[in-house]
Amino acid sequence: MAQRLVVRRLLSLTPRTLPPQGPQAPCAPPAPLGRAFSTSAGCRSTFNVQDGSDFQDRVVNNPKPVVVDFHAQWCGPCKILGPRLEKMVAKQEGKVLMAKVDIDDHTDLAIEYEVSAVPTVLAMKNGDVVDKFVGIKDEDQLEAFLKKLIGA
Repeated sequence: MAQRLVVRRLLSLTPRTLPPQGPQAPCAPPAPLGRAFSTSAGCRSTFNVQDGSDFQDRVVNNPKPVVVDFHAQWCGPCKILGPRLEKMVAKQEGKVLMAKVDIDDHTDLAIEYEVSAVPTVLAMKNGDVVDKFVGIKDEDQLEAFLKKLIGA
């Protein structure tokens, strides 16, 4: 029943007309509208998904493992997990990338990957989902999740 309500809510959302913002703190200050990249060394492994084809190119077709963070601006737990996960991905020094997907902007991707609650984090390798968790994790759990993904 709860899943049906979430799916209905996701289906009823309309895409926003503003372009997505660039990476958020602690990596860099918000980028101006229309600019979605960062020049700081610590943030190159994290990016915001712009649309479905961008997701296909940068996540599904990526030879590196990718952690996909499905989140929403209104989600309190997402605001806690996001920076924590970005920090842990940055520690991996380029062995894994992180894609951030706002479910309000990319409802189609959320439905396709069966996201019924946020935050939902997927581990993808060679275009396939190999692991997943929903909710907040501490740093030790995130480190174990990432090490399992990269095979360390």
